[in-house]
Amino acid sequence: MISRLTGTIAHTDLKYVVLDVQGVGYKIATTSDTTSKLGKEDQKVTLWTYLAVRENSMDLYGFSTLEELNFFELLITISGIGPKTALGILNAASIHSLETAVQTGDISHITKVSGIGKKVAEKIIMELKDKVSKTAHTPESKKMMRDDADVIEALRALGYRDMESREVLKEIDKSITSPSAKIKAALKLLGQK
Repeated sequence: MISRLTGTIAHTDLKYVVLDVQGVGYKIATTSDTTSKLGKEDQKVTLWTYLAVRENSMDLYGFSTLEELNFFELLITISGIGPKTALGILNAASIHSLETAVQTGDISHITKVSGIGKKVAEKIIMELKDKVSKTAHTPESKKMMRDDADVIEALRALGYRDMESREVLKEIDKSITSPSAKIKAALKLLGQK
């Protein structure tokens, strides 16, 4: 099993990175958050990886932190959730938001993933409820999750796509807490792109 790779970035795309490890290029599927954290080509990076072996393929999935890899592995333990769907779920929201959603029973973050309906989202929540961090179930984290949903809704009203809004929300300084300040910061970041 390939569990970690260190090498230089040979190529990046929205959904994957090619990592050159001593002359061998590994194509590694990643979340857009991981790809954005990696940096430029020819930069040395380390990725935590999961190797999915199928009858006709071997696919690598990579993450910038061990926490992301662990949550990914939790998701694929659910019957009907494969590596591509798990990666889609991690693309839709941060791990903290997903943990909070699981603890509060809020399916909205999970149903935003293409191909996941209400029943599958409820199944994910039911199966992960006892496995995710209990710290996600605090009043502060619930308020933060509602505020983030409000920011995404406001950006949607201004014409931005949900995925684009979620990505920029991850980039906002964590010291900014009010929804209106987050919207201003998000618009500033979106204007730079």
